[in-house]
Amino acid sequence: MRILHVIQRYWPAIGGAEKHFQEISERLVRDGHEVTVYTTDAGDFQCFWDGRKPRLETREEVHNGVTVHRFPLRHLPLSRWTYPALRRGLAMVSSLPLPTTGVLFRLARFTPWVPDLERALARAHGRFDLVAGMTICYESLLEPAWRYTRREGLPFLLYPLTHLGESERSSLRRYYTMRHQLALARASDTVFTQTRLEGNYLAQQGVAPERLVWGGAGVNPSELAGGEAARARARFGLAAPVVLVLGTAAYDKGTVHMVEAMHRLWAQGMRADLVLAGAVTGGFARYWAGLSKNGRCIAESGQVHLLGIVDEADKRDLLAAASVLALPSRSDSFGIVFLEAWLYGVPVVGAAAGGVAEVISDGQDGYLVPFGDVDMLAARLARLLADPALAHRLGEAGRCKVLAQHTWDHVYARVRTRYER
Repeated sequence: MRILHVIQRYWPAIGGAEKHFQEISERLVRDGHEVTVYTTDAGDFQCFWDGRKPRLETREEVHNGVTVHRFPLRHLPLSRWTYPALRRGLAMVSSLPLPTTGVLFRLARFTPWVPDLERALARAHGRFDLVAGMTICYESLLEPAWRYTRREGLPFLLYPLTHLGESERSSLRRYYTMRHQLALARASDTVFTQTRLEGNYLAQQGVAPERLVWGGAGVNPSELAGGEAARARARFGLAAPVVLVLGTAAYDKGTVHMVEAMHRLWAQGMRADLVLAGAVTGGFARYWAGLSKNGRCIAESGQVHLLGIVDEADKRDLLAAASVLALPSRSDSFGIVFLEAWLYGVPVVGAAAGGVAEVISDGQDGYLVPFGDVDMLAARLARLLADPALAHRLGEAGRCKVLAQHTWDHVYARVRTRYER
């Protein structure tokens, strides 16, 4: 088959969606299929609304057999303000009791705005046999791809990665479940879900159950092997037990709550280092800068290590050094970092939000806490740090679960059949 994959970013961009599509794409190539990826030149997510951010310079290349086309992002005037305003406007229009789906798609095409991708699809007559798209909140890329399949009489496969947030009234959920986004899911020939919880939600929204396929997300155990705790401790100056956060430092990711929870533990005399590894958003940077201004010396205490983005070798070493991995986020549809921690026998703490509530079995391989509940978060971290035997038992249970069902080989086996059908 000649397969087109459409996604907002792709290798070498780092992220869960990016890794997910890379794994599926490269396995399809190894099975003899021809895979092309249409994506943007965004170096990071801020590129979508901020034209000053650096872009990926290579527009076309072949990586591990996959042909990658990167189309340039365009920006409206004052895009740092117009982009978020448009997204908020879309959510507002979506809530109106009016037939607004067409209007929503027309407005959404600017968030992000990638006109060259649309032009490439217009010229692609007869080039592909099947199209799949990932990440429903980038409908400006997915809707033109869907239209292309309708013109060509081809199947369209969707990986929505729906973020359901912490409740039905979550402000986050409305940006992934707008009227036109759900219409696109209902019009897709197959919808791959990361969790059964996501599948149940989409079925309630009118997606035909026979079109829903649970794919999940995974890891490659061999790629994650070889981390050394001593190397991480020496490199980053870690002396106490390590509470590790792998992910973007942002409010929705629960990073602020992590700092606040650890502050409670330190005030009680508990020894532990908090390691934050991942990109830092402007919102978290402002919070971090405000700690000293407010008379709180967390930033200068040496107990928080704000590392920014780390490479794969450092990530493996940090996982080996960790006593607990925590990501109390409401903006993850799955949370691959939990699988990575479990492979090292590390217990995890996540928020009872979205698909994470299905990934972590509370009390069996980790703990779930309500998003934003700093007191419960602190209590769960304290329990795991104080009871190494419990931590080991939960971490080992998680490792067994990963090996049984959450490797990329397992995921690919679940989705491959639908591609071939």
